[in-house]
Amino acid sequence: MSATKRLMKDSLEKLKLDELLKKELKEAGYGGVSITKTPLGTQITLYTMRPGRVIGKRGQTIKELSARIESELGIPNPQIAVVEVEVPELDPYIMAARIASAVERGIHYRRAIFWAVRRIMAAGARGTEVSVKGKIRSDRGRYEIVREGSIPKAGYPASVYCKTATIPVKLKLGIMGVRVTIVSPGAEFPDKVSLEKLPEEAEERKEEEPTPLEEEEEPPEAEGESKEKEVKKEKKSDADS
Repeated sequence: MSATKRLMKDSLEKLKLDELLKKELKEAGYGGVSITKTPLGTQITLYTMRPGRVIGKRGQTIKELSARIESELGIPNPQIAVVEVEVPELDPYIMAARIASAVERGIHYRRAIFWAVRRIMAAGARGTEVSVKGKIRSDRGRYEIVREGSIPKAGYPASVYCKTATIPVKLKLGIMGVRVTIVSPGAEFPDKVSLEKLPEEAEERKEEEPTPLEEEEEPPEAEGESKEKEVKKEKKSDADS
């Protein structure tokens, strides 16, 4: 199998697994998944707010989930590890799910968006963008975007420091999509200059003051003036003689 086909196969496999886990772990605060393939099997790392609900009583829930992943998706020998998300406000999957859940319960979408933006920025994010697209008010599609902070759109910072998640919401009017982008707190931008490493106080150079002349000391005479005085003294002595 070529590298291109293998990449497409792995991406499609991860997409199907992500969709399955979003449905099954919706109440557990699903926050994303990462897959690592080894010779012994496939290591699957789940990020969630409530690991207890994923594991279940005596590990029964996670055993059923592993069997379902192997049978439905064809992933051989899945080994699932559950990791708790320390700061849920910095995870785009969790925040998008919260907005979607609030809209499904009847809360106005603008109120849910601004609530999420305030929580994300209070958690220390460098920037965030929340957008809602679809049939929001009428049969005609509309969109609403709220941005705050610094959000790179291209280049190295956008590919490394930005995390994005999209969750669909089914309403009476139709399907609405919630998209959340979060810039991590440790993001470094090439156009931002920091002055923290500079010294606090610059060393001042003291200029040397010229020493004042003493009162009895006379300023030195130029060479021309001294020669003229000697010539005048000689003429005066000749005239007296």
